[in-house]
Amino acid sequence: MQELHDAPLAPLTTFRLGGPATRLLTATTDDEVIAAVREADASGTPLLVIGGGSNLVIGDKGFEGTALRIATRGFALDGTDLTLAAGENWSDAVARTVAAGLAGIECLAGIPGSAGATPIQNVGAYGQEVSSTITEVVAYDRIAGETVTLSNAECAFSYRHSRFKEHPDRFVVLRVRFALEDAGGLSAPVKYAETARTLGVRAGDRVPAATARETVLKLRAGKGMVLDPEDHDTWSAGSFFTNPVLTEAAYADFLARVHERLGADVTPPAFPAGDGYVKTSAAWLIDRAGFTKGYGDGPACISTKHTLALTNRGRATTEDLLTLAREVRDGVHAAFGITLVNEPVTVGVTL
Repeated sequence: MQELHDAPLAPLTTFRLGGPATRLLTATTDDEVIAAVREADASGTPLLVIGGGSNLVIGDKGFEGTALRIATRGFALDGTDLTLAAGENWSDAVARTVAAGLAGIECLAGIPGSAGATPIQNVGAYGQEVSSTITEVVAYDRIAGETVTLSNAECAFSYRHSRFKEHPDRFVVLRVRFALEDAGGLSAPVKYAETARTLGVRAGDRVPAATARETVLKLRAGKGMVLDPEDHDTWSAGSFFTNPVLTEAAYADFLARVHERLGADVTPPAFPAGDGYVKTSAAWLIDRAGFTKGYGDGPACISTKHTLALTNRGRATTEDLLTLAREVRDGVHAAFGITLVNEPVTVGVTL
């Protein structure tokens, strides 16, 4: 297991921000992961687990403790059952399942990060969420001191949330198992309106899985959501804020504020989100509150391609990023009475 001291963490994140860790360990096997976690817990050393670094905002002072980078590898297909090691590159794994003619995660193409992070956030995009295909998650339980296998139900998935996110210091994901679909090379039914429109099909139709993946990659690239070292619009954590889920009463209050501010003929996006709840669009809120694409004249700006992405233009600090995030959050609240919640995990800092 590789060990470094006073190790820079910024290169391990897609923001390319954050100070160093006291110690950085890189684990390439599950046994190494477990040994590193046990050592930290036994000594009372603070522990930061890093996968692909695509959902992390690390403070400029860094991390006083042990940062554990999970670099395990493992991709195993047994018919339609897929098992991924936590350190597997997620986007590459999606490509391999599509090449194998399987459906279920093709619309999650291009999402940066590692496989082990996907159940934590219940990663989703373009009408798919990993919770729809995950059957089990194998994790090290730091409280029990043993490896456990959690069923889909035990993961307690909800919108961008899970049991792992609810208890961030308890579980370290080791492996994730999925049940995919053999639809003869076709995708799962297309659910997302933008995807269906771009494909020229109706919602519920199937298309070749490879075509669905390629279409999603193009859509994501057009929004700066596919990593490109030369494109500062991709120096981000993707969507910085989650889409607000409101009670029907709260949505009615929000709608009244929209009409008062923008006119009675303006209707914000609204999507069913379970009994008595409505989901609206964070991107719409940000834009209509006056924070348009490219907003900001400092080293941290809103992406020129998508209002949900806050970006490092190459010279930013974490504090620059948080200053922008707070401005956007507070501006949206002042305009519409809704408080946006950050999607990335913050380390050593708070929004």
